[in-house]
Amino acid sequence: MRLELVPVPVADVDRALAFYVDLLGFHLDHDVQPGNGARVTQLTPPGSACSIVLYKDLPGLDLPNGTLRGLHLVVADIHKSREILLARGVEVGGVDDMGGILFVAFADPDGNTWLLQEIPAGAHRPEGT
Repeated sequence: MRLELVPVPVADVDRALAFYVDLLGFHLDHDVQPGNGARVTQLTPPGSACSIVLYKDLPGLDLPNGTLRGLHLVVADIHKSREILLARGVEVGGVDDMGGILFVAFADPDGNTWLLQEIPAGAHRPEGT
């Protein structure tokens, strides 16, 4: 099994697109309007095999806007990644060390939360990972 698509509920797809494409650097894969007012916009973070879908009024997906929490974007250098996001205008938190694994928190315009994560070389990893 592979996780390939994560739904992200938003109030304004165009505003969310500007955030994810222009500020975070996600690639726009698809932007379609299948009818009945729905819109499906699929994006992929750079270097990722898993995409997100920004949606509004999509039947069957009824999460309120801004309720997605703690999606992780794994990076090689959290300090550099944080600086890049700051330079692009993203409001990000400081670097938190959680027992050798580093995190930086931020949110999209709807309040969906994300974490940059770095597992430095030498940090303890469970067997088989």
